[in-house]
Amino acid sequence: MLAETVCSAVSAAGLGIAAVTAYRKRFLTALRITAYSLIPVGLVMTGAVGWLASTAFSPLAWAGFGVLGASWALFALVRAVEHRRGTRTARAVTGDGSAAPVSPSASAPALGRNADRATRPAAGPSAPAKSSSDDFSDIEAILKKHGI
Repeated sequence: MLAETVCSAVSAAGLGIAAVTAYRKRFLTALRITAYSLIPVGLVMTGAVGWLASTAFSPLAWAGFGVLGASWALFALVRAVEHRRGTRTARAVTGDGSAAPVSPSASAPALGRNADRATRPAAGPSAPAKSSSDDFSDIEAILKKHGI
């Protein structure tokens, strides 16, 4: 009963603010305020406020929210541990439909000739970076070739 009274008072106050806004010739804003003001009355009329009030004060409902929170926390914990360990393995479907673990290097032959290069680290020191004069010499050679 108290929740319905509060919702009605909020709606009445909102409609009053909408009337003052419309008096100031801001009609679109007044219509928006009116729309927001009618929401609490609509919720009271549908019975949603009564349901929410009975749920908010129910110990059984709060226990249910606690169980849902614990479940979410366990899912998050398992995912964090899996991410930290890296234990999620790729699975391939075998001929009989069962799943079998696959090692990370099993797909290397499918990559072709470049598979060895992709999986091996670089053999020696990396090549030195080109200096800016080398870049311009290439451009100069192209320009000389075309007679420019």
